[in-house]
Amino acid sequence: MQLSNELFYGDADDLFFLEYNKRKGHFTMSVEHIHGQYELYYLFSGERQYFIKDRTYQIKAGDLVLIPGNELHKTSDTGVPNHARIVLYYNERYFERYPKEEAELLLSPFLGSRRVLRLAHTERLRFEQLLYGLLQEVQERPPGHEMPIRHAAAEALLFAARHAIHIKPESIDGPAPPSPAAAKAMEIASYIAGHFREPLTLESLSRQFHLSTSYLSRTFKKFTGFGLTEYIGITRVKEAQQQLKETDERITEIAADVGFESLSQFERVFKTHVRLSPRDYRNQYGQKGSNK
Repeated sequence: MQLSNELFYGDADDLFFLEYNKRKGHFTMSVEHIHGQYELYYLFSGERQYFIKDRTYQIKAGDLVLIPGNELHKTSDTGVPNHARIVLYYNERYFERYPKEEAELLLSPFLGSRRVLRLAHTERLRFEQLLYGLLQEVQERPPGHEMPIRHAAAEALLFAARHAIHIKPESIDGPAPPSPAAAKAMEIASYIAGHFREPLTLESLSRQFHLSTSYLSRTFKKFTGFGLTEYIGITRVKEAQQQLKETDERITEIAADVGFESLSQFERVFKTHVRLSPRDYRNQYGQKGSNK
């Protein structure tokens, strides 16, 4: 079967949607660092660097990546050109169609600490057969194609759940231990995650970690895919999203609490990453009547 270089099914408003891309040359993800969908990412070919929350993973062909909703993440280039990948997105409401025990099973791969499942050769062949069948339905759209697509979407989750259950505890999650430079970048990311409410600048972090500003900035970008200021902003926005959804605190108070110096700065950064203003986000996802 000859697949197109790009295939799409559904969109972000649906319970389930997918993207398939076969890319030539070098590519680094530039948008959509945070979204509410659960994400199942599979790399058919090539190599990728995947930063998730505060850790970098080197992803190889045959790796399955699991990202919970609203988890900060980004893929970037490793220096190896060309790759093909598929991403399956599941809205939180997708799981409501199943009985409780089945929904818990399908969600279970996203709830553990493991983010990368490295498939053995036979598992890889079986999983790719499922995915290629799914993509053929998406590409050809024969009568009734919605049914096998729905079934394949559920089967992919079930495959991940069963695989995660049977992984031996001593098996390695992802690649070998990171290099000293990568470990330092992840240490900085973890520090930001724990101190984002405080004033954070390139200069203050350079003093904190005893690094030059140029080295810190360059190393952090290389191993996370994010600029330092961008990462600080996104981390603050992620916390603000939770507060906007779950509390009735005033937007000005939330902005100050998560570390922004002004309301205008908060609104600008929030809209850049969420594509909604804080007020619109609260109206759409927050508690009813919380308009402050």
